[in-house]
Amino acid sequence: MLQHIPTHVIAGPLGAGKTSLIRHLLAQRPANERWAVLINEFGQIGLDAALLTQAGDGIALGEVAGGCLCCVNGAPFQIGLGRLLRKARPDRLFIEPSGLGHPAQLLRQLSQAPWLGVLAVQPCVLVLDARAMADGKPLPDAQRQTLADAGLLVLNKSETLTQADREQLSAQLPGRALYWTQHAVLPIDRLPGQAARGSGAVDNMSLPRSLGQMPARWTDPRLPICLYQQQDGAWSIGWRWHPSQQFDAAALVRWLQDQDWKRAKMVIHSVDGWVSANALEGAALEWQASEWREDSRIELIFDQPQDIDRLQAGLMSARCA
Repeated sequence: MLQHIPTHVIAGPLGAGKTSLIRHLLAQRPANERWAVLINEFGQIGLDAALLTQAGDGIALGEVAGGCLCCVNGAPFQIGLGRLLRKARPDRLFIEPSGLGHPAQLLRQLSQAPWLGVLAVQPCVLVLDARAMADGKPLPDAQRQTLADAGLLVLNKSETLTQADREQLSAQLPGRALYWTQHAVLPIDRLPGQAARGSGAVDNMSLPRSLGQMPARWTDPRLPICLYQQQDGAWSIGWRWHPSQQFDAAALVRWLQDQDWKRAKMVIHSVDGWVSANALEGAALEWQASEWREDSRIELIFDQPQDIDRLQAGLMSARCA
């Protein structure tokens, strides 16, 4: 395993486009490099790895679900990252913290033991929703605290901004490297630290390890595994369904339209095949073909706790008999 593995933290608020940006970077991976991606999600089901899944060798994905990385650093993060590094032995590592997390704290932790000498943390990439900022939506405190550590601010969703909008936002972010984009497209040569390389391969590197918990399995394939939690001013609920179960995508959309969610992510086995969707604050779902086949996953984030039985009954109605 290499020492001083170039490590890129891709941070940003909920729905800004972090996962999309990583997907575009993965498509630009040099054929001779092994890359690893560790994804942290607020919810406990874990969906971003499924959304990023694609064919081809050279990319390993790991997940730490159920809170922000800095808050779970004691066990799940350390063990998850150690397991991913041992498995992938990567030339480059990407870490995507939750949009509800605290990336500034994570950056400090990555520069301390046990990662000191193992990782070479590059200047952070902060993905921002330029349209929302131009409309006056404030940047969450945790993301604003990351501005000082950011090597690049990716101003995503900027296609509808006027020149005056751009000048106003630039004035709010003086002295920062900015990249205006849409659909979170970032050329690999604009990635801070892209030229960095690991060094000094060793075989006996000490990394946190544990057998961890066995993933939950279905006692009845017709019923989902459901997990929910309250943390950091938001409430999440998620379901994992056996891959044999199918959904009516249109019925699922109708059900979601009646829910007051702030974030919805899913990969489902629909009657037309495997598809994924990712939307923010009640926006319309845009289905995309997915290469994920392990199970169907649906996760919703709300401002307040919801009636779990009511949600599950509505979701069951979208499942094909």
